[in-house]
Amino acid sequence: MNDASNAAHGRRGFAASDGAHPVLQLTALSRSFTQGGETIDVLRGVDLAIAPGEIVALLGPSGSGKSTLLQAVGLLEGGFDGSIRIMDEEAAKLDAHGRTIVRRDRLGFVYQFHHLLPDFNATENVVLPQLVHGAHRRDADERAAGLLTALGLGHRLTHRPSQLSGGEQQRVAVARALANRPALVLADEPTGNLDESTADIVLAEFLRLVRGEGSAALVATHNERLARKMDRVVRLHEGRLQ
Repeated sequence: MNDASNAAHGRRGFAASDGAHPVLQLTALSRSFTQGGETIDVLRGVDLAIAPGEIVALLGPSGSGKSTLLQAVGLLEGGFDGSIRIMDEEAAKLDAHGRTIVRRDRLGFVYQFHHLLPDFNATENVVLPQLVHGAHRRDADERAAGLLTALGLGHRLTHRPSQLSGGEQQRVAVARALANRPALVLADEPTGNLDESTADIVLAEFLRLVRGEGSAALVATHNERLARKMDRVVRLHEGRLQ
């Protein structure tokens, strides 16, 4: 980890030790699948805490369980054992409605593929989750324009996804993830579908904007070079974090 990352990590640690609850606390998180009569342990007692504002890289090769871990934290599927506390609330046992509220109010998501709505322009893709959250349209428009402009898309606000490059589409996805000011952003290989130079630019903008917003983030990647740009790196190996 470089000096800047160490310094950043030191600030996060100070914030956490100053009495703030972790944004995310995983305790003994486990997940198993049965395939062909054989039990496969994907996650084996994962423990992880992320402090407010901390950006953590989840490093591991394809198939190591990174996406499964993010699905657990994102409350996107059941079948997990252990504890998932988000903003000091036990979320693992919430019903479907409760999980939806937590996802809407506290989490943001960025995937490898942008999943933008093709019939909506860049601004509208960022406005929509805010309207679902209960924002007024004027405020949502201003928030969307501000985020997109901060990501270098001020001249592309009315363009639809098909009119944007891959890097521009992913920037819109980043803005959408931050639209409702989430406490925690979950990113699953967010630059994995981009060429190296574009990936570097998009990741730098992602990190800058997440830090500027004061959100924490858990970013799954197999790229060690990109992982080192974050505050802390944890490695998933054989279902356990190292």
